[in-house]
Amino acid sequence: MSTKQFLFLAASMLTPFFCGCAIAEEKGRVVRVAKLTIDAAQLENYKAALKEEIETSVRIEAGVLALYAVSEKDNPTHITVFEIYADTNAYNAHLETPHFKKYKTTTQEMVKSLELVETVPICLGAKTK
Repeated sequence: MSTKQFLFLAASMLTPFFCGCAIAEEKGRVVRVAKLTIDAAQLENYKAALKEEIETSVRIEAGVLALYAVSEKDNPTHITVFEIYADTNAYNAHLETPHFKKYKTTTQEMVKSLELVETVPICLGAKTK
């Protein structure tokens, strides 16, 4: 085995440890990115509805691993939501919950555009404390 091959093999084996992720654990995860544009006149109402939906989902749904929502600093009506679900079943169950349906109904007229981006997890790292 050449030095170059060895270094490549070593790096590929150690990457999950340095990255803070375990590749095996990420198989089956559903990770989505939602890019939204919100009507400026309804932005505060939208943010309140989104906050309620995220807090409820994370609190009561075991399969909802993470939901993060941010707005662009220079364009606050552009919101991105990063979603991580345990698997496809957890994602599908989330879509059927009363709190998600309430969010969709409440915010329907507030959302000017929505783009859902399917992703493939590479490395999902987070500190536990």
